[in-house]
Amino acid sequence: MRLPSGVVSDLTSDTVNRFLVDSFGGAPQRASVTFLGVEPIDVARSVVGSEVVYVTIGCSRHPMTDPSDLNPDPVRGPRAELVVRMRTGAALPGLHRRLATLAAAPAVEGVVLAADALLDLGEPLWDGAPFTAVMITDDDLGTLGLPAPMDPVRFLRAIPITANEAAWLRLKGVDALREAWTEADIDLADPGRSPATI
Repeated sequence: MRLPSGVVSDLTSDTVNRFLVDSFGGAPQRASVTFLGVEPIDVARSVVGSEVVYVTIGCSRHPMTDPSDLNPDPVRGPRAELVVRMRTGAALPGLHRRLATLAAAPAVEGVVLAADALLDLGEPLWDGAPFTAVMITDDDLGTLGLPAPMDPVRFLRAIPITANEAAWLRLKGVDALREAWTEADIDLADPGRSPATI
C-alpha cells in the first residue's frame, strides 16, 4: 500500500527530527523558514563540543528529481538534508535563512544535491561572511534509513567557500580545491578563516 505524499513527507521530517535528537543527545533549537509555494524548511541548531551544527529538516520530504522528468516518482529517489559545521564563539546571523534557501533548491529549482556539487548563493552565507557559496560533501551524520520503498536520507555537509574558491572549483575541480586547503592547513569549520591561496 502506497502512503499519500503528505503522510510520507510528515513521516520523513519527524524521522529526521528524532534522528537529530538521538545524535546530539537532546532536542536542538529550531527555526522555521517559509518560502512562497514551498513547504517550510526548518533549521536545527546544536552545540556539539567545539562546534555549532546547523541541520536542515524538510529538504528530504520529497525525492529530488531531474526537472526534465515529466513523471517523477513521488516516493522513490534520492533524499538529502544539509549540514553546516562551524566553530563556536562567533555570531552567524542569518545563516539559518540562507541554509534553508539552499535546502529549498531541490523543490524550487529542481537541483539534485550530491557530494562534490557546488551551490552558489550569490550573497553572504551569513551577514558579513566572506563566503557566498558552498561545496557539498558527505557529512559525519551519514545516512538515515526510511521505510521501504523510500531511499535513505543522506546528510550532506555544506562547506562555506569564497567566490574565488568557487571559481577555482569550477576551473580545476573539487580535488584541486581540497589540495589547496590541505596545503594551507585551513580549518574549514573556522568562520573567520582565510581563503585558500589559488
